[in-house]
Amino acid sequence: MSEPTYLDGNAAAGALSQVFAMDVTSAITRCNGCGQTAVFAESRLYVDAPGLVARCSGCDAVLLRVVSTPNDTYLDLRGLTYLRVPNS
Repeated sequence: MSEPTYLDGNAAAGALSQVFAMDVTSAITRCNGCGQTAVFAESRLYVDAPGLVARCSGCDAVLLRVVSTPNDTYLDLRGLTYLRVPNS
């Protein structure tokens, strides 16, 4: 079985722009699993699923899931302790 391939968190910009008014890829995140703090763009983004799955580059825990349907977008952030965005 081959290893799953991933992109960096920048690839989530389009999907996350449907939910957030700012560029989330530059936001600071903290992994709920290992406590690693990093820019979201450094996460590993898996797109070979029914949606997007972002994983921590430190411990591989799931940070964020985004699934879009014709009517709704589902956003699961439970793998993040926080998502820090700068004030304008």
